[in-house]
Amino acid sequence: MMRLVYSLLWLFVAPLAVLRLAWRSRKQPGYLENIAERFGRYGAGRAAEPVLWIHAVSVGETRAAAPLVAELRARHPGRRILLTHMTPTGRATGREIFGETVERAWLPYDAGFAVRRFLDHYRPTMGIVMETEIWPRLLDEAARRGIPVLLANGRMSERSARRYERVPSLTRWAMGNLAGVAAQTDDDAKRFARLGAREPVVMGNVKFDVEVPASMLELAAQLRARIGKRPTWLAASTREGEEALLLEAFVQCGAAPDVLLVIVPRHPQRFDEGAKLASSRGLGVARRSEGSGIPAEARVLVGDSMGEMLAYCAAADVVAMGGSFLEYGGQNLIEACAVGRPVIVGPSTYNFEEAARGAVKAGAALRVADAREAMQAALALTADPARREEMGRKAAGFVARHRGAVTRLAEWIDAKAAPA
Repeated sequence: MMRLVYSLLWLFVAPLAVLRLAWRSRKQPGYLENIAERFGRYGAGRAAEPVLWIHAVSVGETRAAAPLVAELRARHPGRRILLTHMTPTGRATGREIFGETVERAWLPYDAGFAVRRFLDHYRPTMGIVMETEIWPRLLDEAARRGIPVLLANGRMSERSARRYERVPSLTRWAMGNLAGVAAQTDDDAKRFARLGAREPVVMGNVKFDVEVPASMLELAAQLRARIGKRPTWLAASTREGEEALLLEAFVQCGAAPDVLLVIVPRHPQRFDEGAKLASSRGLGVARRSEGSGIPAEARVLVGDSMGEMLAYCAAADVVAMGGSFLEYGGQNLIEACAVGRPVIVGPSTYNFEEAARGAVKAGAALRVADAREAMQAALALTADPARREEMGRKAAGFVARHRGAVTRLAEWIDAKAAPA
């Protein structure tokens, strides 16, 4: 009955989904590229090699998948890797990280005909879904064909768990078709079990296995050369509404005129908005894309580029983590810690609660109540180089102590794998 109801629901949802793509394409044209793939229509022909399919919905999941892809490629050199996404930024990040070493496609909408076409075309031997992307019909069709689909690096906040519990039959149908769940933490595992997942295991967070490429450090040095010796605060991966709060707090905190605030919005459609918000407050603005030196009168640098967050973090003195100053649940603070930078987080970190709590406990991060306190904390750290450097060392040590999840996860995947 649930399968029938869900199928009928998609008859109404599919046209709305196309309209939503069209709406979002006004700012990100990539949403309308290869649109046939959204309905399971892919190019003719396929390679003979067995396919290992990994789904990474957007940017964060794609970056989290990078060390896992490298590990699985080393273990299974004969397998072709398919990486699916749902957002243009995720797909662009996949291209940037992996080049042509993996195949990329949109994951189709969760309508039965589209899912069947996807599985018929690629015939994956196994699927690995990163973090929290649960599509009931996809999991059902895969299970019917004997294709094990695993949830890897799984995270489930209490807020998300309560939302899933509003549709218990649908949730248990989906969770019951997962061949395994590898959760980041004990709390995540307990929530997955509560929702119907079978015996979830705890593997840690693969984001701690981030490698800082030499190219990112070189780019950071170039950025720093543009900035000069000015104290630099980074507002990383900011979400809608946060830029205004942080800019206002920056104006009011009494920072010296040479302090530079670098704002890197999470989504590229907000790059222009970030620049406008800074200008409207009488702040001189420069942009990363201009590629020239940063004028002394510029108080704000807008990081209007994708795929360079590690470089922005390494070029900064202090990092304030976006997504945490309004109710967005926070963004990934591990990258900033990995390059040895002190981190400031706001009150909303439920998407990265374990990492945020651990970083604060380790002395690598400070938790503040709002944007105003964040700018005051950055000001205090700027005035205390010894404390700033100590926090940076603790941040790097915090990441080092939590490495190893990728190896554990790859071994678990191999144990769950069906014969190729």
